[in-house]
Amino acid sequence: MKLASSSLCLVLASAALVLAGCSKKPDRPTPLQTAPMGNSALNSTPVDTGLAPGTDLTTRTDDFDPNGISRTLLAANTVYFDFDQSSIKAADREKLKAAKDALDKNPTYRLVLEGHCDWRGTAEYNLSLGDRRAAAVKKYLLSLGVAADKLETLSKGSLEAAKNADDATMAKDRRVDLLVSKAK
Repeated sequence: MKLASSSLCLVLASAALVLAGCSKKPDRPTPLQTAPMGNSALNSTPVDTGLAPGTDLTTRTDDFDPNGISRTLLAANTVYFDFDQSSIKAADREKLKAAKDALDKNPTYRLVLEGHCDWRGTAEYNLSLGDRRAAAVKKYLLSLGVAADKLETLSKGSLEAAKNADDATMAKDRRVDLLVSKAK
């Protein structure tokens, strides 16, 4: 009996504490109420950002992303490969000669050679195949006279490949993209 009455006292005491602690939440202040100098600070003269009026920070005038990479400048020069192959086709060699000419005209640009594969094969195999494809393109560009410090290889393997795709889509996934990078 003593145990039951002490448990009842404990339950009642806990309930009293909970009910006493449940008060209405205070209203949050608006941003105007918390501004350091009241409302006048928010209506002050805007800071000059160097942007034209009505331009936001995401508007770009060139083809480069915020990291200094362009996927569009040499998108037409993408090199395509046959299934499970890393040898460059004769038709794609002309694309690489044009890419070399573009580098010659823009000495501050570099190329990131991004190797891709279709969805078939293991992730490890496809990363290796993407690397071999990018290395083959790099080797050919070096033979054309492009400086080694202007070229970087990267393998994406099948990370961006369409899964269970048809033959035409898989053919587009077997490629090396030529990404233009601004020199640092």
